[in-house]
Amino acid sequence: MSKNLAIAGVTGAVGQEFLNILAERKFPFASIKMLASVRSAGKKITFLGKEYTVEELTKDSFAGVDIALFSAGGSRSKEFASAAVAAGAIVVDNSSAFRMDPTVPLVVPEINADAIGQHKGIIANPNCSTIIANVPLYPLHKANPIKRLVISTYQAASGAGQSAMLEMIEQAREVLAGQPVTCKTLKYQLAFNVYCHDSKIGPNGYNEEEMKMVHETHKIFSCPDIAITCTCVRVPVMRTHCESIAIEFKDPMTPDQARELLAAAPGVSIIDDREKNRFPMPIDATGNDNVYVGRIRQDESVPGNRGINLWVAGDQIRKGAALNAVQIAELL
Repeated sequence: MSKNLAIAGVTGAVGQEFLNILAERKFPFASIKMLASVRSAGKKITFLGKEYTVEELTKDSFAGVDIALFSAGGSRSKEFASAAVAAGAIVVDNSSAFRMDPTVPLVVPEINADAIGQHKGIIANPNCSTIIANVPLYPLHKANPIKRLVISTYQAASGAGQSAMLEMIEQAREVLAGQPVTCKTLKYQLAFNVYCHDSKIGPNGYNEEEMKMVHETHKIFSCPDIAITCTCVRVPVMRTHCESIAIEFKDPMTPDQARELLAAAPGVSIIDDREKNRFPMPIDATGNDNVYVGRIRQDESVPGNRGINLWVAGDQIRKGAALNAVQIAELL
């Protein structure tokens, strides 16, 4: 049955990807509202051959809306999501505002689609890095419980939004021209540089991005006992996050067993050619739906063949954000 949709934050990178994916997947909608901040109100967007005018996001924006896809930032989600629910809409929120709320399902459809039925009007989309890690990890965890994870992320500019992507291009031009580097959206120079994720550092020395991966994985897997440590890093790549993941299992696991499980897993593609030294790269995953996995090997530092190492790449704007939300909307 066709739904009346609203997209909050439609002019941003994820908002634009919502439109691309809704069109690609032929999502059945009766109407669609394009919502954004007052700065973007009045802009024109052409979608499936029809021109729409962007409206200002207000608490009165959701009359008659069945599903509202939010990607307008955590503060706007907190301000407007309850109004959408009060108007009768189901909110699929891409921000961190509600992820750890015990009354809000945190959903990756390939893993815990059944949690959608527990919603009270809001369903949370996990952090992009969490999604990209969890899609290949869960089928392994189902077969052999994971005891510990050591994750290092290599996160693209896209994780900081459209303005960060444009700023990285500007920075590259400035560096090559020998000019001072502009840092407005990005805290530090990202072009030709790498820096630790600049989210707030907590008293334990971990930043917020790292702790999101820990807490969200525990919630999605319904398994708070997995020991997880993360280091999140921003790299000068336009879009697609990569991650190095070291897994310690309860029981032995061979690379061939891991490869067989991953080959059958939904949302996973394997690029793992040792002879050609060919493994997932951002250019493989960009614009594609699946999470790409390679470097599948025994972790020789874990005794008893209980360790496996993976390298993964996933498009942060698609599966890490917009696609995951649209998949939830399809299940609704």
